[in-house]
Amino acid sequence: MDPLILLTGTVLSGILLAACAPLLYRRLGAYAAGLAFFPLAIFIQLCLAIPALAAGATWQAALPWVPSLGLSLNVKLDGLGLVMALLISGIGALVIIYGGAYLKGHPFLGRFYSLVILFMTAMLGVVLSNNALLLFVFWELTSISSFFLIGFEHHKANARAAAWQALLVTGSGGLAMLAGFALLGKITGSFEISQWIESSAAVIAHPLAPAAFLLILAGAATKSAQFPFHFWLPNAMEAPTPVSAYLHSATMVKAGVYLLARLFPVFGGLALWPVVVTTLGLVTLVGGALLALAQTDLKRLLAYTTISALGSMVFFLGLGTSLAVKTAVVVLIAHALYKGALFLVAGSVDHGTGTRDIAILGGIGRAMPFTAAAAGLAGLSMAGIPLLLGFIAKELMYETTLESALPALLSGLLLVANVGMVAVAGWIGYRPFWGQPGQEDLHPHEGSAGLWLPPLLLAALSLLLGTFPQLAGKWLVAPAAQAVWQAPLSVKLSIWHGLTPML
Repeated sequence: MDPLILLTGTVLSGILLAACAPLLYRRLGAYAAGLAFFPLAIFIQLCLAIPALAAGATWQAALPWVPSLGLSLNVKLDGLGLVMALLISGIGALVIIYGGAYLKGHPFLGRFYSLVILFMTAMLGVVLSNNALLLFVFWELTSISSFFLIGFEHHKANARAAAWQALLVTGSGGLAMLAGFALLGKITGSFEISQWIESSAAVIAHPLAPAAFLLILAGAATKSAQFPFHFWLPNAMEAPTPVSAYLHSATMVKAGVYLLARLFPVFGGLALWPVVVTTLGLVTLVGGALLALAQTDLKRLLAYTTISALGSMVFFLGLGTSLAVKTAVVVLIAHALYKGALFLVAGSVDHGTGTRDIAILGGIGRAMPFTAAAAGLAGLSMAGIPLLLGFIAKELMYETTLESALPALLSGLLLVANVGMVAVAGWIGYRPFWGQPGQEDLHPHEGSAGLWLPPLLLAALSLLLGTFPQLAGKWLVAPAAQAVWQAPLSVKLSIWHGLTPML
């Protein structure tokens, strides 16, 4: 793959396609779901690149931007960018297919296609950018496109309020992040992220480094819904379910985690890093799981457990050991698969029964067998049951805390959060389908294949990578972890490590 094709073929073509999507929908009608071939083509390209990137290759290209200021459109694809781009493009293709079925007949379906493709393009721009100013442009484009997606049902006051809240919180964080970038530019004399990494020793020694770190952390924390900025994410559930599945589980909310991982080589040696990042992630991890237990709406349940999962990724990046970095990458992949599937399941349940209230739902498994299968597999992965990727992630989580400086405290708090995760996994993956119904007139029915196939594929991928974890370890986790750690790392994922304390 030519790096220049990577730039023009994804970012520039994505913006053009987003502009044309409403017209294509008017001309093609239901066949406009074929727009999913665009992210699918990107996904296939990225899959073909996996062997080279797993072998240590890094693809980079630069185009002149503002030559008088020495600025260029610098893009880079390494192991970390690869994992994020695979999730963005692969889940993006499934969400377009699902959205076409979920919003069938909606007067604004063409607008949905346009905004989702624009958002996907912006997210790809974030993870491919090697220039901080370019990253900021795409970062804010994700905020703007998500504003319109959250407020998609703009005739509803709650949707408009949630969209404005998300934009104000994440946009304010983005401005703080830009100030941090400016300080790093002053320290290093460059806005190239690779240059920042090479100058990490000079950055850490500079008196402006703590201020730059805290400003950038504010941007990451708002985007990834870390405490005390977590409140916007549950309110964003006013968005249609395809939007929630894509933005609020698999992609946008992980942008902050991605940024911290990308800048770990720059700030990881700073004394503030382990104290502030670990504490921030731990509070969010435990708080999100406990707040989830008070919810009855399927999407709000998933939103709060997403907050908790995002907190766990930040927490492990804060611990900063090589094992913690590997754990954060595995959790990121596992969470995107099972939570994306469960959000889509929640939409299918709502579509098939007219409700998302778990106090009412029950006994719909026979009428919705494919959706039930997807929910069961994804729920087992969320609960951390063997043969699912979530089990591999959970075992690594305990291994990391048991090897930390405070093993009893951190493992105990992690256990509390995981108890909440298991409870929610049961409420979502089992209770609506095989539990006792709260009312008799639900009249559930299975939707079209576009509604049950995408979540089933994501759940099946959790099973595949959980059953053969060495596939994920060698081709995805190792290259991504090495990009964060900036040194070779051995990654050996396995179903069985023996009778260990983690097990």
